[in-house]
Amino acid sequence: MRLFAHSCPACEGLEGFSCPEAEIATRRAFLAGVGGFATTFLAAPAVAQALTGSTRRIAIRRVQTGDSFEGIYWREGRYEREALRRLDAIMRDPGMDEATPMDPRLFDVLASVRERLGSDEAWLVISGYRTPETNASRARQSRRVSRASLHMSGMAADCRLPGREALGIARAAADMQTGGVGLYRRDGFVHLDCGPARRW
Repeated sequence: MRLFAHSCPACEGLEGFSCPEAEIATRRAFLAGVGGFATTFLAAPAVAQALTGSTRRIAIRRVQTGDSFEGIYWREGRYEREALRRLDAIMRDPGMDEATPMDPRLFDVLASVRERLGSDEAWLVISGYRTPETNASRARQSRRVSRASLHMSGMAADCRLPGREALGIARAAADMQTGGVGLYRRDGFVHLDCGPARRW
């Protein structure tokens, strides 16, 4: 599996600091270095209010590969580096076998929506990270795919939650104002991201 190296958006604009792009968990290294400040900076207020307790758990299964993760990814004020590495691999672009450091706020969004719905089921992820090539190919096939998709930045997931209808998931997420929410009712999935709150 290849890692798509890019500069860390959380580090941009900080003088005298550059992320070690060669390290697999580029963004994680930065978060670990600055500790609680980065965690506070990255957490959206709506998500932080929705998630309670000293740990945050998530359950994800990738539809195409069957890869899965269930467990704690955030503990006592910081993201768990090893858990995020495993999640990055699960969320990779399976067609290109390429991964990128996912924005951990995406997992906060998924965890908070799942908690709001009272579900113990694992998210079934249809699309996580997309390489620019994969995204361009999908955009040529469908006008519903944005050419500037947050999937390419590791900030979005198209997913289903067993036992819940897409409309119900979309409504709950939109009410929470945790990020972008797209309803694809015909295909039976929702798009969730950790970008600005919006819906379609």
